[in-house]
Amino acid sequence: MGEVRKLQKKLRQIENLEIKINLRPEERLKISRKEELRRRLAELQPAPGNRQADMKRAGEDAPEGLPSPAPPASKILRPGTGGSEETARRQPGPRDVTSVSREEEREPPQEDKELTALKSCWQKAKFRLRRLEGHNDIITCVLAVDNLVVSGSRDTTVKVWHVPTATEHKNLGGHTGGVTCLSAPPPAYCKKLARSLSLSADERFILSGSADCNVKIWALSVGQCVKSIYTFNLVTALCFVPEGDGYIVTGSDGGKVQVWSWRALDNCQSINAHQEAVTSIQAQGPLVFAGSSDGAVSVWENGCSERDPLKRLHYWGGQVTGCGGGRLALSPRGDRVLMAYGRAWIKILLWTTGTVSRLTNHGDVGGVTDCVRQTAGLLISSRYDVANGESALNVFSLPQCHYLASLTWPQAPRILCFTTWTTGSGDHRWVSGGRDLVVWEQLPNSGKQRGDVTVTRDLRLESPLESEGDTEDDEETSDEHLDDDDDDDDAGRGEEEGSGAATSWLRCLLQ
Repeated sequence: MGEVRKLQKKLRQIENLEIKINLRPEERLKISRKEELRRRLAELQPAPGNRQADMKRAGEDAPEGLPSPAPPASKILRPGTGGSEETARRQPGPRDVTSVSREEEREPPQEDKELTALKSCWQKAKFRLRRLEGHNDIITCVLAVDNLVVSGSRDTTVKVWHVPTATEHKNLGGHTGGVTCLSAPPPAYCKKLARSLSLSADERFILSGSADCNVKIWALSVGQCVKSIYTFNLVTALCFVPEGDGYIVTGSDGGKVQVWSWRALDNCQSINAHQEAVTSIQAQGPLVFAGSSDGAVSVWENGCSERDPLKRLHYWGGQVTGCGGGRLALSPRGDRVLMAYGRAWIKILLWTTGTVSRLTNHGDVGGVTDCVRQTAGLLISSRYDVANGESALNVFSLPQCHYLASLTWPQAPRILCFTTWTTGSGDHRWVSGGRDLVVWEQLPNSGKQRGDVTVTRDLRLESPLESEGDTEDDEETSDEHLDDDDDDDDAGRGEEEGSGAATSWLRCLLQ
């Protein structure tokens, strides 16, 4: 396995220990050794100068930016077909080959031109950052509703923020355990509940799940809990399914998936869906996708029946996805599911066939990917380096997953969750959570105002999608199966305390 992998494992364990609520003396001792371990790791890894030289050499072969004005960074260009109709019809003879080749050199394919322009846009992208202060513990989940941002924290509170003024709008207290997940029903379903509660038809509701085994329904205008569902299980994930009369789907730390009627708020279905904790549930139309800490993904179809509404379509275990041993975060799109699982890669599962490919999200195997999200033709993913504590968001174009840029700022903390949306003008607004809750607001490229974000490009992320069969030599062995020495024992127990073999940060949040 090697000393480098062992040190990376220790640092990853220490990072997870740091987000626990209560630390034992031996765990504090482990944390105090973090900088020492980072120095040892730096001595074993290639010098930064060598890596910069490699990136410089790679940059010499990269296409140059176009001289024409770049389109706005928020506009995602659609790939073109490339080549002209006349060129396609020509059958060049021996004397035409050189001229055709020179013409192709002068005129890159349309798709390449658009991608180059898009990369140029993101190299000039500017964002203003604003910290939302109010939580006194780690933020575990964030959600955008109109001009409001809703955040849930390990401090047991749900807070509502007014984004334009970056001020706290409401403090929703009522949970007795850490808040783990949030969801927002569409306006049409909010009207149905508002009518039954004699509230305004414009009332918006949000759902929060917690380690106290409750799902609470909050009315945003009054900032009060109007309904509470006791699930008998620690709630680790939830989503709202806008089909038929509407359903709430929850996941538990024991792998159970439960369905609750939106009309009557009673339990419709309870399924032992996974062997380990359900860490992510996402709805896409009538489909529901669930991911667990053992790397398994299940796909369900909603039949809109009052009893047993979910029918399982597919189940792919961790041996198929290769995502075992961490918190699995899902982002479904069509027939593909993008999966973040605490490693340097994003896995992409073709859920109808079980085919898995891999997208590089970090230039080093010691990198960590905690969350992934799609918005406005973009794939946004978090990246964190356990070796030096550097954090960033990576931006890829969809559907080809071309790498565009990395966005960071000085001393950026590890990003554990985030949400994204676009304004009416097409600009991006994002909110990231972890130790800090931060609003990202895109600024016009043409303006004089300086942005707070540093835009970089890591040429090590330029590699295309890879099939799993071609990358097994690079894959990092799961932490649970590493050979280790005695000084890892306490850190390992800190991660697995009360939960078996899970290594996800979510486990630590709930302790």
